[in-house]
Parts: sequence; C-alpha cells; structure tokens
Amino acid sequence: MAHTRIRKFNTRDTYPEQRLDNDLCQAVIAGNTVFLRGQIGQDLDTRESVGVGDVAAQAEKAMANVAMLLQECGSELSHICKLTVYLIDVRYREDVYKVVGRWLKGVFPVSTGIIVSALARPEWLVEIDVTAVIPD
Repeated sequence: MAHTRIRKFNTRDTYPEQRLDNDLCQAVIAGNTVFLRGQIGQDLDTRESVGVGDVAAQAEKAMANVAMLLQECGSELSHICKLTVYLIDVRYREDVYKVVGRWLKGVFPVSTGIIVSALARPEWLVEIDVTAVIPD
C-alpha cells in the first residue's frame, strides 16, 4: 500500500527556538485512511500562532486546519472517525467542545479528551488529533 504525505516540513523550520531536525508532515493518506497531525492554533502557511491566550480561538483555528487538510486529502469533516482533544487545563473543556461540536454537528465520531501538562509551545492551549477516511 502506498502512502501519500501531505504538507511535508522539518521541525527546525517550525520550532526554530528548539534544536530539532525531524522530517514530518501534516497528513498521511494510507489506503483510504487519513491520519492528521495534531492541529493547534497555528496558521499552517505562515507558522504563526493565532488566538494566543484564547482557547476557543485556538480550537477554531485547529478545526479550520482539520477541515482544510481533510479537503486536501480528498476527505471532509463528515468522514472523521476518531478525534482526540488535548487540553492543558480541564477548565478549557467546555469552550473547546462547543467549538468542536459546532464543526462536527451530525458527524458522531468516537472521541477522547486528555488533560496534559503542556503542548509543544507554551502559548498553545489545545491540540486536536483526527483520523478520517476517504469515501469509496
């Protein structure tokens, strides 16, 4: 089975303040399955953080990124199967899930929510990880 990698990048460009050198991508298509990299409040083209200090704005940008990447892969939000939401504070849960719920109304994916001590950058408050399919 061939794998297609979408939006390849190197971590030295994404995290210039850290001494990293990892070749990654935003999405992998394997057969009819799409695996997305965890999405955060970041513009994928400029690498600028958005919604700093505003968890709902970060969730909104993360979901917009998810929608854009799925479209680039030949899928869409309605084909999301699994969703994992990482929060750095349980008090952000309601704000984030309201945003996610608006984007995924009627989709009914399985979902896991996890509270973590931190994400890759201190300004990131939420990360959303998605697995979807490309319909036949």
